[in-house]
Formats: sequence, structure tokens, C-alpha cells
Amino acid sequence: MYANENLPIVRTPVTVPTLQAMKDRGERIATLTAYDASFARAMDAAGIDAVLVGDSLGMVIQGAGNTVSVSVDDMIYHSRCVANGLQSALLIADMPFQSYSDPDRALTVAARLLAEGRAGMVKLEGAGFVLEAIEYLSARDIPVCAHLGLTPQSVLKLGGFKVQGRDAGDAEAILAQARQVEQAGAQLLVLECMPSELAKKITLAAGIPTIGIGAGPDCDGQILVCYDALGINSGHRRPRFVKDFLAGNASIEAAFRQYVGDVKQAAFPAAEHGYT
Repeated sequence: MYANENLPIVRTPVTVPTLQAMKDRGERIATLTAYDASFARAMDAAGIDAVLVGDSLGMVIQGAGNTVSVSVDDMIYHSRCVANGLQSALLIADMPFQSYSDPDRALTVAARLLAEGRAGMVKLEGAGFVLEAIEYLSARDIPVCAHLGLTPQSVLKLGGFKVQGRDAGDAEAILAQARQVEQAGAQLLVLECMPSELAKKITLAAGIPTIGIGAGPDCDGQILVCYDALGINSGHRRPRFVKDFLAGNASIEAAFRQYVGDVKQAAFPAAEHGYT
């Protein structure tokens, strides 16, 4: 980043290796979801490191009760919209429900998200059979973000949006999955709705950066759904890990700047935002 009295501040584009370097030097990673160019532009100006086009759009944009109904075309459309608003932040796109059920399908969908959606990385939920897809994509130079803990695409099987890993056996299973996704080639790992101590243990053991949402303060970075970070009522129960950053700020960009600052300075999340 540089400044000149005759030029605006220019931020070096964030890449997947950038995030790894941030973990290595202990710099926290600030991430939010976005679904359109205008919000993406405000996030970029505020200094967000990475923007996730989440399949959470099924809930906050489309008004569904979960993310299962989101299509590949939905994700490509919104990813392309967000890409139009970004200059520096890394763009990550979710692969929707059952779009990576086998490696060949995963490759087809991931390639479309990168080529048509202009994403710089794709995100897959879970381990198990997903490990083969992660390895297949990684071997073909497609950057992959893994996602463990509460995996929203599994909400019908889980019986709702519930904290994962509280039982000792479940915690050990998630820790093992974290090792497995990294070994398969994932270069980033989202940890959602799990005890803070479990997320801390995974983060210390992982060679790749971890991004927490409802996973306590010790992950390498944090992410929130942007509507939650702005206190917008999307018709769903407000999780305890959410904070309204628009309160007390005069603009959306100012709210995003506060979020970035609080994440970077380890002021967010606080203890009350985590689980035991």
C-alpha cells in the first residue's frame, strides 16, 4: 500500500498466498459476505481482505429457510456482480448444495465459478467424500477453501443450525477432518459454530489460515454475513456471534471499516460472541 498527495491510496490485490502470509506473521484476516457490486465496493474501500459470495444468499437475498435451494447459476450471477465491485479483496465463491458430489462435477462447477463468476477461490463444505473433490480441484490448480463445524448445506441432516463439536468425540472428529482437508489441498478453512477452544486447537494445529464465524477469537480471521454485520433483519433468528457494526456509524462503509479494525485488533469477536 502506498500514498502520494497526488494519488489515491492503492492497495495491493489480496491473493491466496497473501492470506497464508498473513497467518504466518500473525496478522488477522477480515472477511465478509457480499452478493452485489455496491456492497462489494464499500467493503473493498474499507479494507476487507476477502469477500465470500456465500450461498447464504438463499436466506438473506432469496428469503428461503436454508441454503439448499441455491443453484450454480445463482452463485455465478452473484459472484460476477461482486467481482464488478472489487479491486483488491480476494473473491471466494461457495459451491452450492450437491454441486461437488463427485470430482468431475466439482471441476465443472468450480471452473465456471472461476471463469464466469470471476472468483479467485471456491469453498466446499464438509470432509468425508468431499476430500476427493478437494484433492481433485487442488491438483488442477483451483484454490479451495474448506468449511467444517456447522455446515449449512447439511442442516436437514443436522436437524437445524446447531453448535457442533461440544461432545469430546465430535470435537476429535472435527479436529481430524481439519487435518484431512489440509492434507487434501485446501488452502483456507472456515470454522463455523463450534466451541472456542476447539477452534483455537484447530488453528494452532493447522498450517493454513482459519476463518471463524461463531468459533471464538483465536482463529486467524473472522467472517460475518454482511446483513448481520449491519443489523439488517433478514427474518431469521439472530445468532449470538453477530454484532451490529452499523450502530453508531454514519455509513455502511464506516461500519465495514470498524469491523475491519475490530477484527485486526482482536476486539471482535469478544467472549460473549463465542460458544463453550
